[in-house]
This record gives sequence, structure tokens and C-alpha cells, in this order.
Amino acid sequence: MPDFEQFVKTIYSKDLEEKKTWYSSVAVAYDKTRPRYPQELIKPVLELAQLPPDATILEIGCGPGTATVSFAEKGFKMVCLEPSLEACQLAQKNCQAYPKVEIKNSTFEEWQPDTEKFDAVLAATSFHWVKAEIVCSKAAEILKDDGSLILLWNTPPQPSYEVFHPLLEIYQQKAPSLAGYAGYEDLKIHQENLRKLGIKVIESGLFKNLVYEQIVCEVTYTVDDYLGLLSTLSPYIMLESQVRVSLFESLRERLLSLCGNSLQLSHISAFQITQKS
Repeated sequence: MPDFEQFVKTIYSKDLEEKKTWYSSVAVAYDKTRPRYPQELIKPVLELAQLPPDATILEIGCGPGTATVSFAEKGFKMVCLEPSLEACQLAQKNCQAYPKVEIKNSTFEEWQPDTEKFDAVLAATSFHWVKAEIVCSKAAEILKDDGSLILLWNTPPQPSYEVFHPLLEIYQQKAPSLAGYAGYEDLKIHQENLRKLGIKVIESGLFKNLVYEQIVCEVTYTVDDYLGLLSTLSPYIMLESQVRVSLFESLRERLLSLCGNSLQLSHISAFQITQKS
């Protein structure tokens, strides 16, 4: 993304009502196509957080439960907040086997905690949807002493440069506003963007001992699933419907001619974990 900080500012500028429905129209596609968090990532998170078997976790913006299940299956009690009603319904379905998981249709900003303290606060590719100062202050308030703030990240899976480059002409013709955003990005750029978000947590003065780890994941998508994935990304959501349909039709035709129906993609899965000061 050419200017990640500007993108985050754009998200911050949206009012709560807009945020509540932002992913509603693509909730099913989000559930189907967004990558899950690999166990190679979850395992060290649990080790670093040192969560007891009866730990309680507050999750910010759980979506359809993309990360929730990985923690729920460990037996933890979870309170999961999700602004989108449609995503909430999917999360309830995906977590129905876990009676200790409670899904609440609420933004983190509007949610009113009771006296319960949590062992961890979790945000899986959602931290950037709430101003850092709000997340940090409210998380510190509800965490137990030395409780953990856990940030999980999946960057958008992308094809190789060799596959992407022939698509650039289509973006320029069909959706010129996306030509910059859709440019192929070295994974190091994503790593630097995540580093900046982690710094915001430490700069709050409320958390300490930031640990960052990442792995590069290779995944295979069909062309239609890849386009479904793109439909869940904010710059594509912001396109006018007719522009998006036309763009995807052209991308589909070109990708099928380039790759058949099997796309090899790569992305970063990462975590940042800190303790309450």
C-alpha cells in the first residue's frame, strides 16, 4: 500500500455507524476467503502469554471468528466483540461447538465492560480499526496485572510479481483509483507497516516487552476465491459496484489465461504480544 498511514487515517475518520456495516455485504466472502492463522503462529503466542487453562480473553473485532476458533478450542472463555451483525451471525455459527465463547454485536468503543478482568485482549487484523490510544487505554483498564495484549496479523495474500504485472494494465483501465493500491508489494513493506503499529502500543506507555514474530505463508486459491478475497479488502469495497464488477470480470479472464484456475499466493502471518505495564 503506497501510504499505509494515510490508509489508517481514512479508517479512523469513519464514524461508528459506517464501521458497523463496512464488511456486512462481504461477510460470507470474508469467512470463505480470508486466510486463517496457522498453528505455528498460535503456539508461541500461547507460550508467551502464559495463559492459564481457565483464562478469559476479550477479542476486538472477531469478524466471522477467523482467529476465535484457534483460542476457543483450547477451552478458554472468550467474549468476542464484532460490529457487523452479519459477521456476528457467522461467528456464532463457527463457534457453536464452544459454549465458553460469547459473541456480542458491538464495537469496542461502545462496549461497556463490567468488573471482570481479562487475562488477554486479542485483536486479529482488527487493531487498526480502532484508534491506538483507545485500544491501549481500554485494554489496559480491563486486563489483569501483567495481562497480555495480543495482535495477530494476516497481510492480504498476493500473487508473484510475474503474475501480477500483466494485471496492472487492467487496473489502470478499469479502476485507475486502485492502480497504486494494487501494486505488487514486497513483504518487507508489510513488515514495516506492522512494526509501526506495534510501536504505537509501546508509545502509549501502558504496555511493555513487545515481541514480534512472523512467518511467510504460501497458499493456493482458485481464481474466483482470489477475487472473492479482493472483494473483502477496503479499497475494493469503496469502488462503485459497476466498476468493481467490470474490474473483476477482466481480472478473471486474464488470470485464467495466465494461471488456469490455480493461483499461488503468499502473505505474512504475524503476531505482536505485549504485557500490561
